[in-house]
Order: sequence, then C-alpha cells, then structure tokens
Amino acid sequence: MGRRNYLVEGVSGTGKTSVADELLRRGHQAVHGDRELAYPGDPATGEPVPGGSHEHHLWDVEKVTALVADRSRPATFFCGGSRNVARFLGLFDEVFVLHVDLDTLRRRLDARGEDEFGGRGEERALVERLHRTGEDVPDGTVVDATAPLTEVVDRILALAARHGDDEAAGRA
Repeated sequence: MGRRNYLVEGVSGTGKTSVADELLRRGHQAVHGDRELAYPGDPATGEPVPGGSHEHHLWDVEKVTALVADRSRPATFFCGGSRNVARFLGLFDEVFVLHVDLDTLRRRLDARGEDEFGGRGEERALVERLHRTGEDVPDGTVVDATAPLTEVVDRILALAARHGDDEAAGRA
C-alpha cells in the first residue's frame, strides 16, 4: 500500500482509531488494523480461537505482509495494536507510539461504552496496568496524544516527512 509503511501504536484509549480516521479524512492511506486485520487467535501459533480476549487480539500476518508489499501509495499508516506485533514489526519504516497521561486515559475510557474495549471494569484495570508498565506496546517514537487530534496527526506526518515522505506530510 505504501512505499513507506508506519505503525501507529499505543494502549487502548490513546487515540489510534481517531488518528486513522483523521488521516483518512485528510486523504492519506490508513488501515484500521483493529477493524480490518484483527481476529482472535493463539499468540504462539496464530491459529484462530473462539471468542478471545486481550491476549488473543492478533493481526493477520499474511494480510499485513501483503499490504506492506503493495508500493502503490507514498505512505500507509497502520493504526492499532496486536499481541503478535513482533511477527511483523520489522516491516515498518517507523513505529509511532501514542502516549497520554493517566488522567487523560481515564477520561477517555470513561467515555467508552461497555461494548468497547476498556469500557468495562476489568478491561479498564488492564489498560491502566499496560499504560503504567508499557508492556504490549513496541518501542518507537513517542507522540504526545494529549494534544488536539489535528496536532497529533500533524506531528505524525511531520515525523514521516523525515523519511522523505513529502507527499505523506501533505507537501506533494
């Protein structure tokens, strides 16, 4: 999909979905990984499992690989998180990790319904623990996602421009 491919990661509630929506609104190529690539699977084997929970939230590695191999666009931003990210992390030119302070995270989780991940008590406790420990999030360039969404996306595009992606940064 892109000659350059970027992963936008972070714990639940940091704004990955909103970033994908804003990138798409601006005409950039973005993939909602948690909607388009995710399935419940065994993290060790990748085999599908019934139901699933946070630790079973995987992305289809073959789909990720195929999308990255398509170089028809200047840049593609893959937004979301998965427990098998280590299997395809090396495919990305850079990883942007969205980060918010704990108060902002709690406010965002408070706004979620029980049908959204992080909206129920036990999920919220998990998200807060992951926020505190940093586990489940790959290393990358930290982006302060407490700023207004337009500024967060501007920052990501500016960081992508360091790779010579003037088109991705909106300076085509």
